[in-house]
This record gives sequence, C-alpha cells and structure tokens, in this order.
Amino acid sequence: MLTFTSCQAANADPFCRAVVQYAAARLSRPTRFVEDLPWQERARQLDRGEIQVGWICGRPYIRKIDEQKLPLELLAAPVMAAQRYQGRPVYFSDVVVRQDNPFYQFADLRGARWAYNEPDSFSGYWTVCHHLAALGETGAYFGRVVASGAHQTSLQMILTGEVDGSAIDSTVLETELACQPALAGQIRIIATLGPSPIPPWVISTHLELSLREAIRTAWLTMHQDAAGRAILQQGGVARFAAVTDADYNPIRAMVAVGQQAKLNLLP
Repeated sequence: MLTFTSCQAANADPFCRAVVQYAAARLSRPTRFVEDLPWQERARQLDRGEIQVGWICGRPYIRKIDEQKLPLELLAAPVMAAQRYQGRPVYFSDVVVRQDNPFYQFADLRGARWAYNEPDSFSGYWTVCHHLAALGETGAYFGRVVASGAHQTSLQMILTGEVDGSAIDSTVLETELACQPALAGQIRIIATLGPSPIPPWVISTHLELSLREAIRTAWLTMHQDAAGRAILQQGGVARFAAVTDADYNPIRAMVAVGQQAKLNLLP
C-alpha cells in the first residue's frame, strides 16, 4: 500500500486527502492518507520511509536533502490560483496583527509580542529571521517571542491578545479566511514577505522509478480533467508544477542569512 501524508497546517488535510484519493483512482493502487498522527510523527515516518509521499515545508526539504541525505526527491509543487501568485509555485508570509492594534507596518512591531509557529518553518520563522537580518536587526527585535506550535494557533493568539503579531503562511491564511469569512474583519495584514518557493511534495526514491513517474504524472495532469480541477479548486490551487532542487536554492540562501537574526524565546 502506498502511504501519503501532509506536514502542512491541519486546514490543508481535507484537500490533501482528496488529492490522494484522486491519485489512487488514477493509479489503481491501494493508498492511505496518514492524518491521524501529529505532524511531527508524520515527518518522522516520512524520514524512516514508512510513508512514501509527503507535503513538507521548504526548510525541512533542504535539511532532509542537504544534511540528512534522505532518499527523497521532489514530486511536484502547487501553483496557487489567486492572482498574487502569478501562475508560479510560490507563496508568501503575511505579517498579521489584530485589526484594533496600533500596528500598520513592520517597523511598528519593534518591542512587540511575537509568535512563530515552529523553528523549522520557513514561512513562520526563517522568512522573518531573513527579513530582520536584511534590515540589520537581530533576533532581539521583538520584546517577547513565543512558539505557538501552529500557524492557526498563532492566529488565535493574535485574536485573543496574547501576542501582537505573527508571520502566517499565505496559503494557510487564505484557507482560514475562506472557512471563517468574519476573520477578515478581525485581523490586518501589515506586511508581506516573499514570494518564496512554495512547500513541495516529495517522494521516496525507494519506490521504483516507473511508479514514481506514474505518481508524478497524476499530480502534474490533475488540472486536465474535470474531477481533478474540482479538487484543485477546493484547495485554491490552479495546478501542480514540476520543480527541481535548484528551485529551492533561494531558501538555502535566505536561511544562511537568517542565521544572523535567529529569534530567541523570551518570557
């Protein structure tokens, strides 16, 4: 049985499940989408080869390839449908505050209370570190820094007033806004970082080449039939695109620069 998973935000699971079901029908193979485990355990099972295909963040991708030398290769990457993505496999980090807070640009956040989702996240952590380093700032820019554990939790902390701001994966935020339209009146985006290479789907190289290519073809041609397009539309995706390891070099470069301004957890 082929096993698939997502290590993205939980609000992407319904879309991923539908994509996997579509692929199963195309491949005529039994498949399973692993979603009943914390994402950290899903990632560990992907690392161990117990899960063969996964959707992971760009920062963990380069770490798995460059540092851990895991037997994984790129499968495909989503191209989001919204105009801001301009038909490319990219995404953004939207800097979000509560609507009634007196913050209107990133500079207003000096000394503020900040949440990031987790330290291996490119959109929630490393993009911010890179931005601070580019400004000549350090990880001490914010007055208080907490790790929330998830983008959706960071959003909730903003709404309850526990923190002042956070950088949220634009695709996660768009899904939340689609599910909760009232959220648009409760938050404000004061800055956008990016675009950056979007989180890719990866596949184990232990699978035979012909099977890997069949799975890749299922992903890359989804937009060409009505059933596939309907699923993609559900996730705000126009299509899946072929990507190469070199497409993720911007993340490598930004992480290297961001090391100069790593965020510290502060009480």
